Amino acid sequence: MKAYLGVDIGASSGRVMLSQRDDTGKITLTELHRFKNGATLQGKYKVWDVDGLLKEILTGVAQAKKQGITQCTLGIDTWAVDYCLLDAEGKRLGPAIAYRDDRTENAIVEMNQVFPIAQIYEKTGIQILPFNTLFQLWKEEPQRLAQAQSLLLIPDYLNYCLTGVKALEKTNLSTTQLINLKTDDFDEELLKVLNISRDLFPPVVEPGTILGKLNAAQFPSFDLPAVTVIAIASHDTASAVLATPGEADENWAYLSSGTWSLLGSENATAIANPESFAANYTNEGGVNHTYRFLKNIMGMWLIQEVSRNFDGNISFAEFVELAKKEPAFAQFIEVNDNDFLHPDNMVTALQNYCRKTQQKVPTSPGELARAIYDNLALCYAKELKELQQLTGKPLTSLNIVGGGCQNEFLNQLTANASGLTVYAGPVEATALGNVMMQMLATGELKDVTEARHVLKQSFPQKVFTPQSNQAVPLAAYEKFLQEGAIQHV
Repeated sequence: MKAYLGVDIGASSGRVMLSQRDDTGKITLTELHRFKNGATLQGKYKVWDVDGLLKEILTGVAQAKKQGITQCTLGIDTWAVDYCLLDAEGKRLGPAIAYRDDRTENAIVEMNQVFPIAQIYEKTGIQILPFNTLFQLWKEEPQRLAQAQSLLLIPDYLNYCLTGVKALEKTNLSTTQLINLKTDDFDEELLKVLNISRDLFPPVVEPGTILGKLNAAQFPSFDLPAVTVIAIASHDTASAVLATPGEADENWAYLSSGTWSLLGSENATAIANPESFAANYTNEGGVNHTYRFLKNIMGMWLIQEVSRNFDGNISFAEFVELAKKEPAFAQFIEVNDNDFLHPDNMVTALQNYCRKTQQKVPTSPGELARAIYDNLALCYAKELKELQQLTGKPLTSLNIVGGGCQNEFLNQLTANASGLTVYAGPVEATALGNVMMQMLATGELKDVTEARHVLKQSFPQKVFTPQSNQAVPLAAYEKFLQEGAIQHV
């Protein structure tokens, strides 16, 4: 029985997952090792402990050996946009600075004075966000750039540490805002603005490319199986969308629900026009040369941070039960407001927002949770309407995958607000997309259609239909966002 290891690393935690196909052909998924992750302040920057992440990956791979796995493949997915710079000897130059560091706070304004933001979007089709790689490189220390001989995004760097092969996987590379939609290559004008040579970037590879063998001799303290490393769809959302079991003959949208909510559709061509620019939609690369036309929405980050502010004494399940007891739609909140990107205290940030907009201030854990869930559902519904307008495709359903799909209360609120049937699951979409890409690369699965069919058989979804008796003030919410008006409902 073939074995596949999916290394799935998010902003707060990571896992090494073992996947195989059982006697019935269904995909199985078993957690071998889980570990914490997070950006910490070192000196003047918030940085990732990439050396620590590498050790955790090796710990998980060694665990596979303990369970009798002597040969397997491995793929790594992480968040997007962050990178490591390497010198001429292939050694890392300084830390991997995190996208939540505030060094790029004014980067968009500064860049716009040199190269119009609208033109950047027209070239790249990528949503304008201050932490995109483009803006990080704009604010990079000149001395580090001058020394750098190569740049690798985080999963590419981890692959390099394991195999010695430098390569940039295409789906993750697409998020950098450095790739021209028309040429499908680095945009020379943008590189010129950054004063960066094309030579800084290693070869680009498609998801499913076999990179090589894990060099076990470099890690003598770990008892490792024989591992073939594959460049899977290494942006976690690309893997999650691959594991979204939408029907090929239907117009379905997806919502990858985790720290961020990524809402969009899978398209054969990019959509980069003034309307999509105004709506701040992005065109990220997907498997089989598709585009993930989506929008970043501040998702479970909001409730995660509220939980942290309560010292983790209230579980997410308890937040849901407390929220159910509170009145619906007591306030409107723009969940993507910059005040919520990296506040010192999310509870205070939410309360200050409501004070500023002259609304009822949530104080109890239940009121705070209800405000978050209500406004996430309203935001999803608004964006689904806009998505239909931008794509010209009437949507038939919304597929929610990832950890956030376990929140059945929010799933039902979203179905009510959007008027669409919501399919929830699989929970482990990113890890499953990771191992599915490995199965596709090795011939275990024939194509994406078969992969999604097998996935649906392996992990049945839960269905939420709109409840017509539930009043949803979507029009009032949209007016609030447009005009800043307070609508009492």
